[in-house]
Amino acid sequence: MKKRVLIFIVAYNAEKTLSNVFARIPADLINTYELEVLAIDDASEDRTFELSSHAVTKKRWPFPIKILRNKTNQGYGGNQKIGYFYAIKMGFDYVALLHGDGQYAPECLPELLEPLATNKADAVMGSRMMVSGSARSGGMPFYKFVGNKILSCLQNNILDLKLSEFHSGYRLYTIDALSKIPFHLNTNDFHFDTQIIIQLQRAEMKILELPIPTYYGDEICHVDGLKYAWNVVMTTFRARLNDIGFVYDRIYDCRPDLSQSLYEAKLDFDSPHTRAMVNINSGELIVELGSGEGHLALALMKKGCRVIGVDFRAPSKKNDFAFEKFIRHDLNKPMPHDLVANADKIVMLDVIEHLSNPELFVDNLRENPYLSTDTELVVSTGNVGFFIVRFGLLLGMFNYGKRGILDLTHMRLFTFTTIRRLFEQSGFEILKISGVPAPFPIAIGRGRVSRTLLKLNQILASIWPNMFAYQIFLKVRKQATLRDLLDSVEK
Repeated sequence: MKKRVLIFIVAYNAEKTLSNVFARIPADLINTYELEVLAIDDASEDRTFELSSHAVTKKRWPFPIKILRNKTNQGYGGNQKIGYFYAIKMGFDYVALLHGDGQYAPECLPELLEPLATNKADAVMGSRMMVSGSARSGGMPFYKFVGNKILSCLQNNILDLKLSEFHSGYRLYTIDALSKIPFHLNTNDFHFDTQIIIQLQRAEMKILELPIPTYYGDEICHVDGLKYAWNVVMTTFRARLNDIGFVYDRIYDCRPDLSQSLYEAKLDFDSPHTRAMVNINSGELIVELGSGEGHLALALMKKGCRVIGVDFRAPSKKNDFAFEKFIRHDLNKPMPHDLVANADKIVMLDVIEHLSNPELFVDNLRENPYLSTDTELVVSTGNVGFFIVRFGLLLGMFNYGKRGILDLTHMRLFTFTTIRRLFEQSGFEILKISGVPAPFPIAIGRGRVSRTLLKLNQILASIWPNMFAYQIFLKVRKQATLRDLLDSVEK
């Protein structure tokens, strides 16, 4: 069965060129694909709709052509949204985007469709920059060439991509890829094209570039260059800030379920993991609440410790050997009392903020008759007073995200004062409390810059932890309960 292809043409004030774009679409495509052409006139101020409609009825075409007209101008991005929604609704397999001014060559469609048809890519971008000298010889103005190069270089560095061009409007997508990203939330403006690249990257779709010829005619450019460049840069930076948890945009929430892999090992830099390791002695019996994938348990096993893991989801099979015993349990529900029996340490790293009622959990832990006053709790949690969160509030932002202090799964947030009060009012003695720097190696990569920032953050957090500590690290111990004291008096 032939794959269904929608050739979607966005048009604005294209009365002189749109009909010619239809004529340039290779007719022999119908031998390979079931083809349909859709052109949407975005409320043009000229006779684009009338003249192109007349051209369609006047000639016999080898493929069906449908021409629609927006009542009001939707913008370049808004017009694309309508076309992609049409492609999804009508059950096409692929959609190819062309422009009504003829700037992008329809003659290249067979070559550009091939990677989609052979499952080599989820999206194909036609690039004018892949062949050296092609863009300038094709009439691209020098200022646009330089701007394109600078912006693409900046975006590649920020987004960790290797595209020769971010700003070509010649794009082909599988409908499956479009269905998995929230393109409907994107801007209606011209930087829609940047946002959809970022979404595809976040959704782990394969993007392939192929060279296309450059053609600049006498068409009028409707893009405000400075505004476009500003929007592209801000969009790109915002996507990166979304990655590190400073902001949260639903438009970039496209990743597959990474709920487990987000909590990666932090054993090679100053973190709650490394601090826990320092505070745990070789050979101890550890109960790790919220043990996740078992990164800490693996390190403790090498230290000769025995670890009992507790989490609502079992670790992957490659890590389950790190636990002497694993118990699948939701910590929002009462724990079996004997779970902590004979434990030397109870470890709760980045767990308490996920609980719906931390006070009840800590109260129940203290009242547990199996919990000895010699057993220490090693605890960490995010510091909502961290200066970046405060700065965000100053700008009117308090955005939950996929990771960080404002993780979407966090139920409660703490400062140094409130986490101390939580344990002290539940009858625990605070043995140690300190500030942990931000995980720069994870946020920006392990390198000299992250090491420098980590060291600077360590210094500032030691001076003013309430402001500069990213996380709070505690070591606490149960104080005798009234039952314990009464038993002692009676004895």
